[in-house]
Amino acid sequence: MLFLQLFLFFSGIASLYFGAEWLVKGASRFACFLNIKPVVIGLTIVAFGTSAPELTTGIIAGIKHLNDIALGNVVGSNIANIGLVLGITATLFPLTVEMKLLRREIPIILGISALLYLMCRNGTLGRLEGCFLVGGIIIYTCYIYRQSDKESTIINEEYLVFINKKNTFVIDLLFIFIGLATLVGGAHLLVTSAVYLARSFGVSELIIGLSVVAVGTSLPELAISTVAAFRKEADISIGNVLGSNIFNILVVLGITAIIHPLKINASSLRSDMPVMIIFSLLLIPMIKRKFILRRGEGIFLLFGYCLYIVFLYKKCFS
Repeated sequence: MLFLQLFLFFSGIASLYFGAEWLVKGASRFACFLNIKPVVIGLTIVAFGTSAPELTTGIIAGIKHLNDIALGNVVGSNIANIGLVLGITATLFPLTVEMKLLRREIPIILGISALLYLMCRNGTLGRLEGCFLVGGIIIYTCYIYRQSDKESTIINEEYLVFINKKNTFVIDLLFIFIGLATLVGGAHLLVTSAVYLARSFGVSELIIGLSVVAVGTSLPELAISTVAAFRKEADISIGNVLGSNIFNILVVLGITAIIHPLKINASSLRSDMPVMIIFSLLLIPMIKRKFILRRGEGIFLLFGYCLYIVFLYKKCFS
């Protein structure tokens, strides 16, 4: 039974990865068909699409009343996006970002991370807070659309090349529907098997959500950011991570809380959410250096993430 659950767990992760890839591919090219600006597509549809695994996993976990996995998945994914994804990407390919809009996103991430912490201090993330968070993503999207006019033609061309529109209208829609179906199925497998494995190994559902589930749902971000960095498209690499972190809080937790209010684990409030805010704070020095993330800083982020994971499991088994 244990080996079957392990197989289902990794099958769920694989389904989430490919489902997100197909959804991003179909949705971004479909948006191109509708003549939406490439920068807007990159900072919204691509970034949000890579967070689709977190969304489907969070919704299914919320429906099943698995509060710790729903919350841990988002908080852990946001930590992994900065510590693991940006850490690995910058270690392999040092990043220099030109897009002005991305520099303004860091204060936004810090602001909504702090807001989430304040909302959760009463021990519950309710439907009203969920509606407030979802309203925030509407404001953020409008802001991106308005600010995109100020970006250079070179930035738009960079995103257009990355999207690489080739398919037809029908094929794009097919990618979207297949991606969504694969995401839902993968999220169901991942959540069900993760709960079983957590109980089998004596690990709390919160820690499983913060670590293994979070890393699994962050694989699309890692893939897109690494490929973009390899192509010398640092704006896309970092924009994907920042947009995904914003989407995780505003949409994933917002929709999950609307469907089923979440009870907040006191341990997560004491340690994990502050760690998420600290990792976001580590991005501030990049603003002062014209948004350059060097190899040494990538190693530092990666080392910090490894320390966090060691801390999680040490706390569990101590």
